[in-house]
Amino acid sequence: MVAMIKVLIVDDSALVRQSFKAILESDPQIEVVATASDPYIAVQKIQKNTPDVITLDLVMPKMDGLTFLRKLMKQAPMPVVVISNQTNKGAEIALKALEYGATTIMAKPKISTADQLIEAKVELVDRVKAAYFAGKKGRFATGLKNYIPDTSQRVLNKEYSNQTVIAIGASTGGTEAIKQVLLKMPVNCPPILIVQHMPEKFTASFASRLDQSCSIVVKEAKHNEQVKSGVAYIAKGGHHMSLVKSSNKLLINISTGELVNRHRPSVNVLFDSVANVIGKHAVGVILTGMGDDGATGLLNMKQKGAYTIAQDEKTSVVFGMPLRAIENDAVEKILPLEEISDGIYNYLSK
Repeated sequence: MVAMIKVLIVDDSALVRQSFKAILESDPQIEVVATASDPYIAVQKIQKNTPDVITLDLVMPKMDGLTFLRKLMKQAPMPVVVISNQTNKGAEIALKALEYGATTIMAKPKISTADQLIEAKVELVDRVKAAYFAGKKGRFATGLKNYIPDTSQRVLNKEYSNQTVIAIGASTGGTEAIKQVLLKMPVNCPPILIVQHMPEKFTASFASRLDQSCSIVVKEAKHNEQVKSGVAYIAKGGHHMSLVKSSNKLLINISTGELVNRHRPSVNVLFDSVANVIGKHAVGVILTGMGDDGATGLLNMKQKGAYTIAQDEKTSVVFGMPLRAIENDAVEKILPLEEISDGIYNYLSK
């Protein structure tokens, strides 16, 4: 029998608490054991109900969510799904929550239409389950830690045209994993296209933070932008990103549309486009995350001649996406996170 995932909902809005409870308990694996309207009540509910996962609103009375999160991680660390407003300020606070130890972040959903309710259910349930499985591994604090940037300023020993691309996909735990990979990338590396499952409004702040730490340029991708060496492009939250070719130039296509593999942006959308547009002139990397997004796309890349890498189980916060890709025979090399940059560098240096 599968163990129930016990959840505590912390939010000052009674309507949100009620809505989240209904959404989460529509999944047979999840039980909402308690709700709390402020952090002080939350502490009591944690002691009484011992939840597996907490959903935490960051804007609350009496004590703000960041302060509560910081105290919680010092005294009784556990998986936390941070719920944030879809504003630029909300995005910055949410990314700060990752630094303080939150497992994952999501935008507070809009549930005024049936389609929005369906998407909210998919995302909230997936985030809670991902946090739970991360917690089972004892790897629930997944945020942007203050690593010392790689200062070697290494350079590839041969020049790559903008017809070669590195494609990376990640979900839970990916914010930190992506940072570790990018910190060691050569300044003249081929263009890097990245899909991290993250809400709209959050990806611009995420890209900006990475750009401040890395030797290469990191930015949120724009529609019809030509890809360039030494630049990493983060897919815009809430939008699919794909690679297209026009007049012998490689361009970024940003689009909306249906969820693919329960996500938008989808890793499969990116990987499939890279496979179909440039075939063997690519490297595909699948990092930590729950689910199977990216598994079929990475296989497509491999079958078209691209070099493919998966993060190993030991260093993955959630070994879902890499495992599905490995099981799909889509992976040539399995590497710990700290060796992935070297793996890409060594392949491109041949």
